[in-house]
Amino acid sequence: MSPAPVIGITTYARDERGRFHLPADYVEAVRRAGGLPWLVPPGEERWRELLARVDGLVFTGGGDLDPALYGGKPHAAIYGVDRVRDESEIALARAAVEGKKPALAICRGCQVVNVALGGTLIEHLPDEMGESANHVAHRGEGPGTQAFHPVAIQGGSRLAGIVGRLEREPSSSHHQAIRRVASGLEVVARAPDGTIEGVEMCDHPFLVAVQWHPEDTAADDASQQRLFDALVGAARASGAAGNHEPKRDIQRGDACDSEIEWP
Repeated sequence: MSPAPVIGITTYARDERGRFHLPADYVEAVRRAGGLPWLVPPGEERWRELLARVDGLVFTGGGDLDPALYGGKPHAAIYGVDRVRDESEIALARAAVEGKKPALAICRGCQVVNVALGGTLIEHLPDEMGESANHVAHRGEGPGTQAFHPVAIQGGSRLAGIVGRLEREPSSSHHQAIRRVASGLEVVARAPDGTIEGVEMCDHPFLVAVQWHPEDTAADDASQQRLFDALVGAARASGAAGNHEPKRDIQRGDACDSEIEWP
């Protein structure tokens, strides 16, 4: 039996007690997929050495990115900014793209990848998109609460091939999202209000980023667990092949080969 692919999972920043932490749902989803989880705390600078030891990456959720990193504006709703984590994960995301390392980016992680590649963010969705789509439940209770709203996924995309249906209603907890899409990324999912909910990189073995939280429901929802299964599968295939050339398979459709058109 071949060794399990090692999946690096970024952790949250240090808390007030100086401890790194992470919701266990991320680890459990990677384990169910057959991956060996390896927690990656902020502050590491030896990214090339790290990437040589892991077969894939999960960029996790958490606090907001510093708006100064993408030319954004300060906003009262921005929370949990930690420049050490921001700079660490942006550097790691760039290294993962350059090194063709399979990666799944979730919520904040989706935003990190976009900013790392030159994109920008909407500082506070309700200011620009209104409240028609419930991106965060019980806003007054603060970050960390979940909502469920429809997401339309582009047919023929890698994301559609993974989750199986073009309409989903996953767990969501975010007040920011992608504004300007970075070069190299394709939009493959949107909320009913037009908010970008998923992007992927065509010229990469496996780089999928979703604005929702698949780890929240992956234990009971096979469509969300398949995102982690697909990551681990890509990590295993990449390691077994000994190279990182993109491969077409049942989890990659035709959207990367043509202009994406939305209804």
